[in-house]
Amino acid sequence: MSFWSLVLPSSPSLSANLVKPLNGYGRLDRYLVRASSSDVPDFLSADWLESRRKRPFGPRLDFSAEDAVRHQLDALKYNDHPRYDYGIEVMYRFAGFDPFERSTYFGPFFDLGQFERFRRIFHHSSYRVLLGHKDRKILSSLLVEENRFKQRIWIQGTRPEEEEIFEFTMFQRIGGSWDGYWLTESLLHDGDVFSGGMAY
Repeated sequence: MSFWSLVLPSSPSLSANLVKPLNGYGRLDRYLVRASSSDVPDFLSADWLESRRKRPFGPRLDFSAEDAVRHQLDALKYNDHPRYDYGIEVMYRFAGFDPFERSTYFGPFFDLGQFERFRRIFHHSSYRVLLGHKDRKILSSLLVEENRFKQRIWIQGTRPEEEEIFEFTMFQRIGGSWDGYWLTESLLHDGDVFSGGMAY
């Protein structure tokens, strides 16, 4: 429904006599009335404004390093909710690497600038245990420096006898737009998972 159909009566000629939108010279601008009186489809959903207020889940200033690790693991536990690979998207938002440089996020230098490459590594046999895991236990936590934190976590996967140990290294960004946020510097598997190489 258009704006003018809410304000003006149905006939444009009748509406011109009742409400006189004026152009800059004091005359009725009929083109304006005709163009705006036609029905214009509403392309925005009813909850558009509310959805604009919602930020995608990712780092928050009030998260501690432990909170940041916990939220990432929760996202991976329910990886496909609310959509496919949503948990990996959350991990990508927490990742503290430069997308234009090769990264040691998973150990060896990888080009992780594109989300698809990042996603493929999580579906690699050693990291897929994190996706939809059944249980986890914190083995150790260490505040290495004031702005660097490490945590080793045991993960039990959904497949029989599937369990792995991972180490999160978190760092608190200093300066810039992410000042004070805890981001993931690396997520390392305890074993040598890429010894045979990996096509990502």
